[in-house]
Amino acid sequence: MRIAFLGTRGIPANYGGFETFAEELSVRLAARGHEVTVYCRKASYADCAATYCGVRRVTLGSVHTKYLDTLSHTCLSTLHLLPEKVDIAYYCNSANACFTWLPRVFGAKVVLNTDGLEWERAKWNWAGKTYYRLSEHLAALFPDRLVSDSRVIQRYYKEKFGVDSSFVAYGADPLERGYGAERLAELGVEPEKYFLYVSRLEPENNAHLVVKAFEQTPADFALLMVGGAPFAHDYIRELKSTRDPRIRFLGPLYGETYKALRANAYVYVNAMEVGGTHPAILEAMGAGNCVLVSDIAYNTEAVAEAGVTFRNKDVVDLREKMAYLVDHPDEVRAYGRKAAVRALAEYDWENVTSAYETLFQELLEGKRPLST
Repeated sequence: MRIAFLGTRGIPANYGGFETFAEELSVRLAARGHEVTVYCRKASYADCAATYCGVRRVTLGSVHTKYLDTLSHTCLSTLHLLPEKVDIAYYCNSANACFTWLPRVFGAKVVLNTDGLEWERAKWNWAGKTYYRLSEHLAALFPDRLVSDSRVIQRYYKEKFGVDSSFVAYGADPLERGYGAERLAELGVEPEKYFLYVSRLEPENNAHLVVKAFEQTPADFALLMVGGAPFAHDYIRELKSTRDPRIRFLGPLYGETYKALRANAYVYVNAMEVGGTHPAILEAMGAGNCVLVSDIAYNTEAVAEAGVTFRNKDVVDLREKMAYLVDHPDEVRAYGRKAAVRALAEYDWENVTSAYETLFQELLEGKRPLST
């Protein structure tokens, strides 16, 4: 099959979950013999190499502002795609739903991954929230198929729009405990002696809440904050004003260093209040971490009984759960083992790739893909 991915910043991943998704899936599909293209943004890559691990890269510009970066790049990508005669055009992000009818006119089957409910995010003003609400309606109308990586989102589109979507989970690679421990020395931390936070540093992901809770947790541990955000400079500056020397901001990390941090953390913590399935939670589980997450529906679906939850946006409950886990290392290790088993059973990237192959083939054969 000839498959194109649009709507992400591109590959190799250097930003967020959709980029990691595009890299993991596209490389695996290419390895299975498919012709795969991923559209990349010039603003995100100084290297405009034509290929990456067998995947064709098309690097195009964008209007690099908070509100136009994604839409302008996806518009250019769609126009470039139209004469390419691909079989499958896979769009990421419901904001791009307005473009998904165009490849269909030119004979391609179009799939849209809706992600979470973006209009819930605090970073968008009323215009941004309104646009995302409109995009949900377009997402229910234009693509050949919607994909949800969360049962919560799948139910949302069914109940609000009467539209079935195919559930295909996000993936996570298994990672042995202790992997890459030698890399920690250059970061000045020891294995199993730090809490790990990985997420974009934006208000709705509640990095500030994690910082505040940890400041009130007396323990000989570090808190490593991994992530960034291109348009949240004031928020990040406020986060970094903490006077707790145990808290360190490492910026966005990928590759071997990120793997080492995952494989040697004591606890992974995530405090998001909106969004869909958070990839970093699944990645932490795949590395055998005890995960401590807010009790929103997306998170409880992801971790099930294999993690610890705290009340959403409740800094006191988060602080108490952190302190409890510090004092109960045996339980931390037990949760880590459960998490690894669940990640392997439910979120294996090879199984995810096979599910997408089946979905794409059914679309091309004119069959109606299963909503489950």
